[in-house]
Amino acid sequence: MEYSLRENREVGRACAELDRWMERYQQADPEAPAVLVSALSPALLRFFRSQSATPGQAEDLLQDTWLRIHRVRHTYRPGEPVLPWIYALARRVRVDGYLRGRRIDSHETAMEVLPKRTAEGEPQHALPVFEVLVAALPEARREVITMLKVGGPSLEEVARTTSSTAGALKQKAHRGYDRLRKLLRSYVAAVGGGQ
Repeated sequence: MEYSLRENREVGRACAELDRWMERYQQADPEAPAVLVSALSPALLRFFRSQSATPGQAEDLLQDTWLRIHRVRHTYRPGEPVLPWIYALARRVRVDGYLRGRRIDSHETAMEVLPKRTAEGEPQHALPVFEVLVAALPEARREVITMLKVGGPSLEEVARTTSSTAGALKQKAHRGYDRLRKLLRSYVAAVGGGQ
């Protein structure tokens, strides 16, 4: 319990520090963009990758997010938490990227893709990566779990970002976790039963 409280205080201090850096960014501090990019990019990249984007698409979405943050930084309200504001922008960039991809895909012809060969030293029955498991979830649950477990904002901040209530988010997260447990059990049973 004590560890959890200490961890929450540390996260709170880190978030407050990010808020101050965003305020400095609005005031044209030349150091602020680099600090924000290095602090937030890993979590944003995990957010995009977990939303079933390829690594290249995730990096493109990350760059688009930082461009959008730069263009609309004046809309951030000093004193407000910066993470919900940034994740709302990232979410919108993801939706825009999805729609753009659909428009492009509608004009392209699909080609047959060859299956990947496994490397000789690579284990063939390793557990699936987080992105693969989460991709099997419905969109709303995938987004909530990704934001809560990968992104780092609190339940209340995610609720604000997604225009939802904390209770609804808890329910989506619980159902998502339950589905992930079932997926892992069936995967382990299939791998264990196949040997």
